[in-house]
Amino acid sequence: MTLTEKLLARAAGKASVQAGDNIWVNADVLMTHDVCGPGTIGVFKREFGKTAKVWDRNRVVIIPDHYIFTADSLSNRNVDILRDFAREQGLPYFYDVIDDPSGAWKFDAAKGNLKRQFGSNYAGVCHAALPAKGHTRPGEVLFGTDSHTCMAGAFNEFATGIGNTDAGFVMGTGKLLIKVPETMRFRLEGKLQPGVMAKDIILHIIGEIGFDGATYRAMQFDGSGIATLSMDDRMTIANMAIEAGGKNGIFPFDARTAEYVNARTGLNGTKQSYEPVEADADQKFVYETVVDLSKLEPTVACHPDPGQRKTAKELSHLKLDRAYVGSCTGGKTSDFVEFARVLRGKKVVIDTFGVPATPDIVRDLQSTRWGHQTIWQILEEAGVRMTENAGCAACLGGPVDTFGRMNQGGLKCISATNRNFPGRMGSKESEVYLASPATVAASALTGRVTDPREYVGN
Repeated sequence: MTLTEKLLARAAGKASVQAGDNIWVNADVLMTHDVCGPGTIGVFKREFGKTAKVWDRNRVVIIPDHYIFTADSLSNRNVDILRDFAREQGLPYFYDVIDDPSGAWKFDAAKGNLKRQFGSNYAGVCHAALPAKGHTRPGEVLFGTDSHTCMAGAFNEFATGIGNTDAGFVMGTGKLLIKVPETMRFRLEGKLQPGVMAKDIILHIIGEIGFDGATYRAMQFDGSGIATLSMDDRMTIANMAIEAGGKNGIFPFDARTAEYVNARTGLNGTKQSYEPVEADADQKFVYETVVDLSKLEPTVACHPDPGQRKTAKELSHLKLDRAYVGSCTGGKTSDFVEFARVLRGKKVVIDTFGVPATPDIVRDLQSTRWGHQTIWQILEEAGVRMTENAGCAACLGGPVDTFGRMNQGGLKCISATNRNFPGRMGSKESEVYLASPATVAASALTGRVTDPREYVGN
């Protein structure tokens, strides 16, 4: 069996499964957020009763993160609905925006977007917060009401996005009926060149197979090149399995996985036991390919979908209006370090926005020194508009007062986010070009799509 088949067989209590089987699996974690949480709660109460209790309060994780730092009253109210439910159910893993468990959330527009407006328990973008808070463990099954839940596959687990109806059912029963997906294998070999990042790996792969090339399939990433990739790198790759239509992305377990998971579960007091899965020697795939990391170039996904691949060099003529680094895909500490590596001592020439994925990352950037400056200071001095309010921000568009949102038609933005369908980051008449943080940085310096290797030496 493949990694996904092995994991689902265990979750179903079966000796083996194969692609196409319909099986009931036991969930280890259910995650929801402020966009889908109220709907999921509504389904749960409608189907199980207004006084029903969730199947296991220690396995439900609620993380407001999407439409948070906006004066939109309905968005603010969504967070309050989550708080009421968490209090009613006694949920220990509700990462609230405010510290008062009986309070109400209200964004203060007068304070602006740049300075912190959240409490001590707020966790930021759910997909970055889940591993950071110790909720991603090898060998487990994670369901989340968000398509990028597949990011947790970096930790050798089956992680996939589900809708509100399915989530309401899981909330009440802890189970879900799943069709075992076929597995596509991407064997990564070699090592990336300077200036080339994990984002370039997944954009290359999506360009090869198309943005629907992995529809309802597991994308298994393995090979000797995995050893050269950090957990942040693996998260970036697994995160965008959905951009190829994938059911899930998954990586093998190794010492680097263990080091991360052991540290995070220990730090946060979450469940520390886990049992990783290993693929069988005779595993069968519906598709196999080898990706030589050493031959990859900085890559861009062009408007209007993630499958429109070109190299940054090929797009050097394309003028830009905006640059953006952030989201679960491109807002991690290592993403901002590479962003700063290119920008250090230089100035951007177009509007450039930086949105860290979590408050921990904000602290990392404000405390880590590079010479006499912090990473945060380097970015601000380069002209980047950095916000302390970690969250999804403009990645998902949001209300018109969302930080970094493209409210004007005709704007062209190069972004380290994950999705570029029309209207994704605001106006339907705007265009989004997906790239690595290094490519975004180089492009912000020139006002056109630029290969970061022009600034990062060998």
